[in-house]
Amino acid sequence: MASQAKQKQKLLFMKNLFERKSDEDHPITGVKIIDILAEQNIKCERKTVYDDIDTLKNSGMDLLTTKVGHSNAYYLGERLFQEEELYVLVDSVASSRFLTIKKSNELIEKLMTLTSEFKAPQLRRSFFIRNRSKTVNEQIYYCINAINQGINEDRDIEFKYYEYTPEKKKQLRHGGEVYHVSPYYLVCNDNNYYLICYNYKYEKISYFRVDRMTKVEITDRKRRVLSDAEEAYAKEQRYAVFDMYPGEAVTAEIRFDNSLINAVIDKFTERVVIEPLDGNSFKVTVDVQLSPTFYGWLFTFGDKAQVLSPAKAVEQAKDMVNGIKKMYDK
Repeated sequence: MASQAKQKQKLLFMKNLFERKSDEDHPITGVKIIDILAEQNIKCERKTVYDDIDTLKNSGMDLLTTKVGHSNAYYLGERLFQEEELYVLVDSVASSRFLTIKKSNELIEKLMTLTSEFKAPQLRRSFFIRNRSKTVNEQIYYCINAINQGINEDRDIEFKYYEYTPEKKKQLRHGGEVYHVSPYYLVCNDNNYYLICYNYKYEKISYFRVDRMTKVEITDRKRRVLSDAEEAYAKEQRYAVFDMYPGEAVTAEIRFDNSLINAVIDKFTERVVIEPLDGNSFKVTVDVQLSPTFYGWLFTFGDKAQVLSPAKAVEQAKDMVNGIKKMYDK
């Protein structure tokens, strides 16, 4: 009976064989396939193996034929993901700060099964994981699933939120307070996952780092229906440029030295409108949030970047610079 069951699994075994043990540099001859099947106690003759290859081709597998000596050999050509695409996916997983090292490795192992076993080791780039700041919250998958379920089922969620003490210990915020929110969007910003939601306590749109959330529970309460203004603001937050840090949204004019054009395009994309000021500088008009992360980015460039308007942004920049100067004058 076991032998008969294996015979019925022959096509599935051959499919897996081509997916995992063949590529353009490692084609498999019909004779080799027969030998491999025999090792699995699956009987196969030369004629039937070629019939099976034709069946797999007709099912949609891109099995290509080449020569090994005087014999035909076969390998899987087009795959669900090409090698270059898998490199992008693996690098994204490895560098994602909201994934733990353990979860990153688990995902990479799964991605490695999408190519041949000969190319799979090339996908592992562990130096990305070692050199990147990674979260330590192993519950993040469960948090994301619960949040998505709340969004899809139109229900509120509850959770606790933690932060770190100066001793690097996790501490629940506000003594373990339970946050009650209506979830709307999950946003990936600067390699962190954020939840954009309506916060019932403060009666406004808020956002939280997902990797800082714990004990996420779906409630029986329906999500709050946002007003048009709240909906517009929540959608606007999905495209916040500066690390989802709270701040007043304004349209700002900023002067940059010409040498900073690449940094400006990296931050605001190629869609940003550039207005030359003189031979040495240019101006951009962009929507930003007046937050410490915005000024931190701006001050990175020293005297080569200057916010020109609105007036409140200029005054905040002056206050921050003066505050820093006073600290060092002491």
